[in-house]
Amino acid sequence: MAMVKLGDVAIEKRETWTGSTQGVPIIGLEHLVPGEITLSSWDSDTDNTFSKMFRKDQVLLGRRRVYLKKAVIAPFDGICSGDITVIEAIPGKISPRLLPFIIQNERFFDYAIQGSAGSLSPRVKWEHLKDYEFNLSDYEEQESLANKLWSALKLKESYHALLLATDEMVKSRFIEMFGNPLSPDQKYPLKRLGDCVEINPRRGALSLNDSDLVSFVPMPSVSEEGHLQDLSDVEFGKVKKGFTYFKNGDVLFAKITPCMENGKGAIAEGLTNDTGMGSTEFHILRPIEGRSSAFWALALTRLPVFREKAAKNMTGTGGQKRVPSSFLADFPIGLPPIYEQNRFAEIYKQADKSKYLN
Repeated sequence: MAMVKLGDVAIEKRETWTGSTQGVPIIGLEHLVPGEITLSSWDSDTDNTFSKMFRKDQVLLGRRRVYLKKAVIAPFDGICSGDITVIEAIPGKISPRLLPFIIQNERFFDYAIQGSAGSLSPRVKWEHLKDYEFNLSDYEEQESLANKLWSALKLKESYHALLLATDEMVKSRFIEMFGNPLSPDQKYPLKRLGDCVEINPRRGALSLNDSDLVSFVPMPSVSEEGHLQDLSDVEFGKVKKGFTYFKNGDVLFAKITPCMENGKGAIAEGLTNDTGMGSTEFHILRPIEGRSSAFWALALTRLPVFREKAAKNMTGTGGQKRVPSSFLADFPIGLPPIYEQNRFAEIYKQADKSKYLN
């Protein structure tokens, strides 16, 4: 085992595609899924100005907004965005099958973020990445480790498919019970969403001292699967200003791109002192007793059709686009009776339990 730099075992490739692009796979940043090492989508025969070439088994790293943690192994030759850094293993130095795991790694991304420059669209350069240091075993052990990692990845993908199937079942049950929220023909009386839940309710007076602990919820603590994760406790006095307040039972909705499009949202549960303070990039939906359920509100706001509609109503430019609170308040929705919402909540919780066991 020896300490090496990334630039000792891999190089940045800067090849240009010169032939016909007919039928050639085209990869943009939007095709790289955060945290995923394999590629699941791409384009072909579309109008674009991409000319950077990549080859099979090279690593494609999203260098713009590297904090999104986008890095995959190329399954074929093709063309990619200039905002993708193409990295190739040096033969005999590092296994090409291990390199993707070295790069799609929390420690690597922490280092990459430190070298990013720019305000709205920070980018990281190879000159910084090549100095990333890590421990590397001999080639034979690298191959053995790569075999284990790829086997684990296949198992993970199998479980992920089960989770996706469970999520699809919940969405289907919502549509089956309550109908498509975008349909002009609703099964139940049409209401404004702002009349069904409180949108960004005022905090009011809290019986908390500055030294009392509360749960702190930054954006990374809200998953794209609908849960809170990795919460930390902080003193109320340190976060009582400049953050968004919510309590147990409230629904969090990420309003900023790309978090909104990626489905970030969750029900607040297990908050210390029944109090959460989080990112200002959350809208809060508070169920109204006897009128709405948190599970109904969360499922509604996690539906792809709802998020697509929200995306079309964003304001701002570039990476600062947000869903205005007025969109949520004025969204027309058929409000089902609370007993039907509660019946759906039991279905949702049972599906969540199954996902947890998986």
